[in-house]
Amino acid sequence: MKKLKFAVLGTVMASLLVGCSQNSNSSESVATSGESGELKLKVAHYYAETHPQHIALVEKFEKTVEEKTNGAIDVEIYPSSQLGDEEQYTNGVRNGTIEMSVSGMGMQNAEPKIGAMELPFIFEDFDHAKAAFEGDVGTFLGDAFSQFGVETLAVTANGFRVISSNREVSSMDDLKGLRLRLPNMDTYLKFGDAMKVSIQPMGLSEVFTALEQKVIDGQENPYATLKESGFYEVQSHVLESNHMFSPNVYLINQKFIDSLPEDQQTIIRDAAKEAAAYEWDLLTQSVDETKQFLADHGIEIVVPSDSFKAEMVEAVKPIHDNVINNTDWGKEYFELVEKYK
Repeated sequence: MKKLKFAVLGTVMASLLVGCSQNSNSSESVATSGESGELKLKVAHYYAETHPQHIALVEKFEKTVEEKTNGAIDVEIYPSSQLGDEEQYTNGVRNGTIEMSVSGMGMQNAEPKIGAMELPFIFEDFDHAKAAFEGDVGTFLGDAFSQFGVETLAVTANGFRVISSNREVSSMDDLKGLRLRLPNMDTYLKFGDAMKVSIQPMGLSEVFTALEQKVIDGQENPYATLKESGFYEVQSHVLESNHMFSPNVYLINQKFIDSLPEDQQTIIRDAAKEAAAYEWDLLTQSVDETKQFLADHGIEIVVPSDSFKAEMVEAVKPIHDNVINNTDWGKEYFELVEKYK
């Protein structure tokens, strides 16, 4: 794949990023030129090269930006956490050592509005989520991120999350005590508490080994991540809970994009929207194919019964009520989500 760096380079870069300041207020513009005079635009993400997120960046964003700027901007895409884990490279975008990233909602611990995007059981399907994030919910999210010295160029689809495990899960009793890896973020931890699982927080890069060594019983992620990260190799079952919809955002350092000529800013913003639209299509179209792939590799997919699904939805209601009753924005947010059903 064009311009991909070796893993050893990623390791060195990740080490450098750990030592960088996380204070975006002290950052400088990152508009730096390479040896040939072109401007470097590094894009970091944690997905595999075969994931729709990476494919969309390569086929749409990189190609469009380089062609329309006549090579004045050189896009370099670093997949598979080559520039550090999500927290590290997102902080890199904030402080200006990396120009752009595909980031999840990890900053929700600093800004609860970001975590609201992944509240359980609020989006009904892909059409509902796409309409919301292309509309007022996307604006709400962009505003929440803007305080961190970044601009949200577009929202992409990570997907609806399902639970993979080393045994069948088909009831609330089966969830009780399940050693489930969850991201160490408030919304996820509250979901885990509601499901009465044994919460095991860890980074995504640690999950395969933990599953393989049976340190944990399962994990939860969208189908595409389950396949492309190889988790299906060390799991036997999937509960199609669709308990959260996870968006991703194209974040770009605000000082970087503001430092560019207006025509280049427009090219980058338009290319991001084009890539995001393509990624939504690739991701949604891949779900059935991915499920068939998993079934062909011995994974048993369990669709929860109506009663089981109703119990899960009821269990997370206090999470929703807490947001509505104890924030000055919760009621408005739920109204925005409801608007696009």
